[in-house]
Amino acid sequence: MKHLLIVLLGFLCLSCNSQVRKKEIATKKQQPNILWIVCEDISPTLSFYGDHTAKTPNLDALAKESMVYENAYSVVGVCAPSRSSIVTGMYPTSLGTMHMRTGKDIQSWGTRNYDKETDIVDIEGNPIIEYAAVIPEYVKAFPEYLRKAGYFTTNHKKTDYQFAVPVTVWDQNSDESHWRNRAKGQPFFSVFNFDVTHESKIWKNSNLPLTVNPDSVPLPPYFQDTKTSRTDVARNYSNIELLDKQVGKLIGQLKEDGLYDNTIIFFYSDHGGPLPRQKRDIHKSGLHVPFMVKDLKGTKGHTDRLISFVDLAPTVLSLAGVDIPEYIQGKAFMGEKDTKPRDYVFGTSDRFDEITDRSRAVYDKQYLYVINDFPEKMWYKDVSYRLQVPMMEEMIQLRNQNKLNDVQSTWFKTKEADELFDIKKDPHRLHNLANNPEFAKIRKRMRATLLEFRDTHIDYGMMPEAQLINQMWPNFEQPTTDVVTLSAVETSKGDKITLSTKTNGASIAYIISDNPNETLDFNSGWKLYTKPFSVEKGKTVYTMAQRIGYKESEITSQKI
Repeated sequence: MKHLLIVLLGFLCLSCNSQVRKKEIATKKQQPNILWIVCEDISPTLSFYGDHTAKTPNLDALAKESMVYENAYSVVGVCAPSRSSIVTGMYPTSLGTMHMRTGKDIQSWGTRNYDKETDIVDIEGNPIIEYAAVIPEYVKAFPEYLRKAGYFTTNHKKTDYQFAVPVTVWDQNSDESHWRNRAKGQPFFSVFNFDVTHESKIWKNSNLPLTVNPDSVPLPPYFQDTKTSRTDVARNYSNIELLDKQVGKLIGQLKEDGLYDNTIIFFYSDHGGPLPRQKRDIHKSGLHVPFMVKDLKGTKGHTDRLISFVDLAPTVLSLAGVDIPEYIQGKAFMGEKDTKPRDYVFGTSDRFDEITDRSRAVYDKQYLYVINDFPEKMWYKDVSYRLQVPMMEEMIQLRNQNKLNDVQSTWFKTKEADELFDIKKDPHRLHNLANNPEFAKIRKRMRATLLEFRDTHIDYGMMPEAQLINQMWPNFEQPTTDVVTLSAVETSKGDKITLSTKTNGASIAYIISDNPNETLDFNSGWKLYTKPFSVEKGKTVYTMAQRIGYKESEITSQKI
C-alpha cells in the first residue's frame, strides 16, 4: 500500500510538472519576438503596391511572406507628432503633441535647454518657446508595459516624440541597441529606424549616383515636368533602393541568429513621401503609408482593412499578451485583443515648424473629408526647411513667373471651408466634391463622423499654443520630477526596497551597483521599477524618476 501511494504521488508530481511546463510553453507563445523596421518619408511607391520604379528585392521578399495593408494611415503628415501617436496609442491632439516641433532635445536622452526667445508664433500671434510636451499623467510610452512583462526593448535610435523619452521606456536607446544584447531566451521588441529616405536626403544624397533613370520616373500631375523635378523624384526612388539594402542586412542578421521564423516583423513609414505636396499634407499623399506585417502564422496577401497609427501600440501589446490600458485610443488589429475593423481613420494638421494652421480629416475606404479651420490660408506652407528641396525652389520660381498650369498652381490657392475627395478615382485630390449635389449624402455622413470625433476627443490644437505651453509649463518654466524616496525593510534575504516619488505619473528607474561612487548617465542600463525588490547588504541603489515632459529628477543613491 505504501509503495502504491509513492507511485501515485510520483505520477501526480509528473502530471503537475507537465501542467506547469505546458503553462510555461503557453506563456512563451504569448511573448513572441517583435521587430519594427521603420523608414521615413515614403508613400506606398513600392512594387507590392503596384509601383515598380524602384528595385526592392528584400522588401519584395518580405512582402511575399506578409500581410500587406492597403489602407494604413499616419495621423499627421510629419514625423514628430506621428511618432508621439505611435509610442502612446493616442491622438497627438489628445496629448498636446500635434505641433511640429516642440523642443530641441527630441532625438534621444540628454540635457534639455530651451530658448525663451523665438520668432515662431501661434494662431493668435503669441510667441512660442521651445518646450517638451507634458502629456496626461496616466499616459506612458507603451514599450514600458513590455519591459514590465519581461521584454527586452531596444530602439535604434530615433525617438522624436515631442518629449524626451524617459530611461524607463527602452532597455537600450542608442546606435548600439540590438536584440542581440538581451538575456538568453528573453523575448524582444526592437525598433530600427532608417533615415535614408528622409526629405533631407533629396539634397544630402545629391553626390550619390542615381540608380533610377529620371526620364522614366512617374510624375504626379501636380509636379512640373522639368529636369530638376525628375531628378528629385529619381533621387527619392534611388533612396528607396538604398533603404532596401539596409532592410536586407537587418533581416539577414535575424536569419543568422535563427530568429526569423519566430519573430513578428512590421515594416512601415512614419508618414507619406518627402516631396512637395506630400510630406506635411493631410491628404492621402501625406498620410497614406506602406505597411506590412509578417506574423508567425504565415498570413499572406493584401487587405483593405483600415488601420491608423494609434492602433500600433495596442496591437503590439495584444500580440505580446500584455493588457491594453483603457486610456489608449487606438484599437488592436492583430493578436488576442483583435477588434472589429475600423470604418474610419482620422488625420490632423496644425503648426509645421514656423507656419501655423489647423485642419482635421476623416477617411473611409473610398472618401476623404476635410474641415479647414482657416480657409483663408493656402494649402502651401512656406516652410523654410522644405525650400532646400531643389524642385520646391524651382516650383516657387515657376509660380512667381506664372508658369505653373492649373493643376500645379492649385496648391498655392486658398483653401475651401471643407473638402470631399473620392480617393479611389481621384488619388491626387484634384476635384473637390464638397459642393457637388450628387455627393451631398456622402458629405453629410463624413462630416457628421468628423464632427463627432472632434466632439468626443479632446483637441489641444484648438488652444493657442502659447496658452497650451503655459498650461504644461507654468510661467513657461519646465516642471521638474521630484526625487525618488527609498524605503528599506530588513529581511532574511537582504533588504526589501520600495521606491516612490511625489510626482504623479512619473516612472521610476534604478540601478543596483557595487560602487558607491559610480558616475551614471542616461545610457547606464537603468531598470524599470515595478515592485519592491531585494538588495544584498553593501550594495548601492541609484534612483531617478521622470514624468513625460518634465525634467528628470536628480539621481540619488543609498548604500544598503
